[in-house]
Amino acid sequence: MSRTIPIAAVPLAPTFQPVPLALYVHWPWCVRKCPYCDFNSHELICQNEPQEAAYLAALIADLEAALPVVWGRSIVSIFIGGGTPSLMSGETVDALLAAIRIRLPLLPDAEITLEANPGAVEAARFSAYRASGVNRLSLGIQSFDDAKLAALGRIHSGAEARRAIDIAQQYFERVNLDLMYALPQQTLDEARHDIDTAIATGVGHISAYHLTLEPNTAFHHAPPPLPDDDLAADMQDMVEAQLAAAGFAHYETSAFARSGQRCQHNLNYWQFGDYLGIGAGAHSKLSGHAGIRREARPRHPQAYLADPATRDWQPVAAEDLPGEFMMNALRLTDGVALELFSERTGLPLSTIEKSALAGRQAGLLDTANGRLRPTEQGQRFLNRLLALFLADA
Repeated sequence: MSRTIPIAAVPLAPTFQPVPLALYVHWPWCVRKCPYCDFNSHELICQNEPQEAAYLAALIADLEAALPVVWGRSIVSIFIGGGTPSLMSGETVDALLAAIRIRLPLLPDAEITLEANPGAVEAARFSAYRASGVNRLSLGIQSFDDAKLAALGRIHSGAEARRAIDIAQQYFERVNLDLMYALPQQTLDEARHDIDTAIATGVGHISAYHLTLEPNTAFHHAPPPLPDDDLAADMQDMVEAQLAAAGFAHYETSAFARSGQRCQHNLNYWQFGDYLGIGAGAHSKLSGHAGIRREARPRHPQAYLADPATRDWQPVAAEDLPGEFMMNALRLTDGVALELFSERTGLPLSTIEKSALAGRQAGLLDTANGRLRPTEQGQRFLNRLLALFLADA
């Protein structure tokens, strides 16, 4: 039987508690910049080993400079993202992970993810990545439909996507597929075919994202013909229903996993854990007795290569912490334990009592059984729920 506990009834002192620390490594180059992408990625005019070697040296220098801030803390997970990290050679990934292990202790069961695009050249490297210690692969499939892939500016075909998945599963027990729906001129049946094809591969994790037109992207400046809101909503319902029927738990806004396959690195983000980011444009969130600080590296690869130890940082103001915590925690469909708010922010639960009450009254938030959890309505109107916790609301 569920029981709603008044927020203030949970007595917690606003003291700093150690939090898990993850490591994010950013590779900023792609073969081609996709028209929908707003990530810090840059087209690689020509791939050459000196640039790869120089970037590896910069990553190591960046990590060295960060050691005093994280000294003595263990790494719970590593995520190598981009860009297209699978443009790196197996030797470079091996050297990178070796350099990390020398400088920071990794938990024995640390999850190590690498993002990959399903082109034939990258797929041929999967065995080398596995040998280096990568134990989870995330494939940017987006669609299995050649026409839709062309509309998205992707450089692979549906056949290459299937081949990459087959090869990945030969070397990795943990494989994620990134898919998108509400694509240009996509029908409901086409979206269903993509999801059903992904399910049929037998992978343990699928991330399904609604295509959005982000500022400063080619699609934002010249929008393609997209499904209307009603059709996009039908696609979302279909995605959730098909994945649930196939045994996938919908554990985060866009993430679905079979038992034991949830992404530990992303869970750390969503539970407001700490992360150290190295690489061009990488961000960090680090907690300590003096509070929480955020860091950012230079965005452009050449600026980063010139001085990888440079970073801008600033403390997170106490009044901003409730909003920042909730922007992560309320993406989880099961939410988080009430106690986690104080453990991760150092603030008393009374700080969010008024906002939580408003969320409950609006039918967007559930605080039963000592958890902060978005209701089904709250999941659908997440921005409305999050606005209740923002400092300027």
